[in-house]
Amino acid sequence: MNNLEELELLVKAADSKRAENTIVLNVREVSTLADYFMITSADSNRQVAAIADAIIEKAKENQIEIRRIEGNRAAEWILIDLGNIVINVFQTDQRKYYNLEKLWSQAEAVGTTDWIAE
Repeated sequence: MNNLEELELLVKAADSKRAENTIVLNVREVSTLADYFMITSADSNRQVAAIADAIIEKAKENQIEIRRIEGNRAAEWILIDLGNIVINVFQTDQRKYYNLEKLWSQAEAVGTTDWIAE
């Protein structure tokens, strides 16, 4: 399975738990940390945790290596490091505060509209 196929699975997992404003950035040209960053959000810590759990479960089901998970206690910002893909699940206020989209504004956005249910 390639990175884009993995991303599609993970975006759909997040969407199944009503993740909001999900974006995927191709950061290969601007960072050595990963190939892709996925950023998504929800309004409550319970929903943030549910989204992260769905992503983690989908990764495990598909034998995608999970290198590290940070931020589970407060569920304000959960980071899931899958090596080539780094996923950030934020509470809405935390997402606005950290504004990763601006930090990585030079990265190209990956089209995900076909992956997200309307």
